[in-house]
Amino acid sequence: MAKYKILVVDDEPDLEPLILQRMRRAIRTGRYSFVFARNGVEALEKLAAQEDIDMVLSDINMPRMDGLTLLEQIPKVDPNIRSVIISAYGDMKNIRTAMNRGAFDFVTKPLDFKDLRHTIDRTLKHLIEWRSALASRDQLVALQNELDVASKIQQSILPTRFPKTADYEVHANMEPARNVGGDFYDILTLEGSYVGLAIADVSDKGVPASLFMMSSRTLLKGTAIGIPEPGNVLRDVNDLLYEENDTSMFVTVIYAIYSPETGQFIYANGGHNPPLIIHRDGSSTLLPPIGGIALGIAPGMAFPQETVLLHPGDILMLYTDGVTEAMNADREEFGMERMQQVFADQPPGNAKEATEMIFEAVHTFAGDTAQSDDITCLTISRTGTP
Repeated sequence: MAKYKILVVDDEPDLEPLILQRMRRAIRTGRYSFVFARNGVEALEKLAAQEDIDMVLSDINMPRMDGLTLLEQIPKVDPNIRSVIISAYGDMKNIRTAMNRGAFDFVTKPLDFKDLRHTIDRTLKHLIEWRSALASRDQLVALQNELDVASKIQQSILPTRFPKTADYEVHANMEPARNVGGDFYDILTLEGSYVGLAIADVSDKGVPASLFMMSSRTLLKGTAIGIPEPGNVLRDVNDLLYEENDTSMFVTVIYAIYSPETGQFIYANGGHNPPLIIHRDGSSTLLPPIGGIALGIAPGMAFPQETVLLHPGDILMLYTDGVTEAMNADREEFGMERMQQVFADQPPGNAKEATEMIFEAVHTFAGDTAQSDDITCLTISRTGTP
């Protein structure tokens, strides 16, 4: 059996003897060997000194350098090392950030060693397949061709014609960080002149995320046609995704139903960024959290829904964290404050204008800095006079 070296990064002194004890059988057979570091700085020193490390298993909260910062540094040492993050149960914000920064998977504390072994095996299996791909230039060329095709397929399923009537206007845009991305949006025509709106962000990037994205979109669209309540739509889609989620991916989603006649926006949130309402004068209101976790993690979850009223002149923006977490050359994030200031400086006149203003502002802020996450906005404006 092949031997793989795993670097464990955690400041808890009891973890090292625990791992050596619980993983002793795999160590004896020569399948795994472990090295340990107490923080991100020490981990980088180990990676520089030992070029045969295959995988990093890192906690998030550590002194000197935390796990999220370490994730950004690992590709500079070796872009082919696979990383798994250790997080507190339910810490979705840090887990999402870790995935966006390159983590392959995550495990939660307290550690379940059966789950840990499974995660390690799955991660190393992925690493083996990746190394096999890198071994052949011809395979890389073929892979690039497949990515190009996948990108065209993904772009083709996103709506490019947007509703525009005397009562409302919808507009959207998505820029993938890689050839293919994990974000998507959708616009549905429902019974009774209602409009269905969805925006989502898959936990990973690249081809696997694209496949999971297309599956999520299909399930959401099919479920939404038959169920009028957004909370129940997310409940059913979550259960369907969980049933056959061999990749252990998850997706954050907002699904909403809008009434052009009344201006009511009824929505449920599955772990996604909260919507932003932009008022006629350029001021904006970030809607408060309403509960609901990302889809695909656990079955039987409830998704509360909330109703807000869009007044004439209001614009409601749904967006992914690729907007707020876009970075410039100084590693500063675009952030919600800058996002709101865009509209305060120049109130948008409609949904299309609001979308274009955000993309222009993010591009100006980021400059030539490559982004690690897809950038997506879906915007609806209610027209008319107050």
